[in-house]
Amino acid sequence: MDVETLKDYALSKPSTTSDFPFDEETLVIRVMGKIFALMSLNDSPSRVNLKCDPVWAEVLRQSYAAITAGYHMNKRHWNTILFDDTVPDDEILEMVDHAYEQVVKGLPKKDRERLKQS
Repeated sequence: MDVETLKDYALSKPSTTSDFPFDEETLVIRVMGKIFALMSLNDSPSRVNLKCDPVWAEVLRQSYAAITAGYHMNKRHWNTILFDDTVPDDEILEMVDHAYEQVVKGLPKKDRERLKQS
């Protein structure tokens, strides 16, 4: 996995935007203004922080050494995934889907309805 592929995939989801609110290298990806992914464009190896259900977050951390509690994030609800080729790309994309869905399900009902229409 690489940062560009992950960024393009995440931004292909409905109502997503990206910005750099913290510094010039940390890309934040949001759905309807709420963050579901953060990644540094300059880290080597690359890594991404993704929102995650706490139970699944623990399972993923136990399954892969490259997945740890979210760096500088709420450790219960965020994972950091290191792109070291030990986590299959399709699983990382599934984690992006999950992160997006975690945020969407927490949106107000009117926003979820608007999102369904897009």
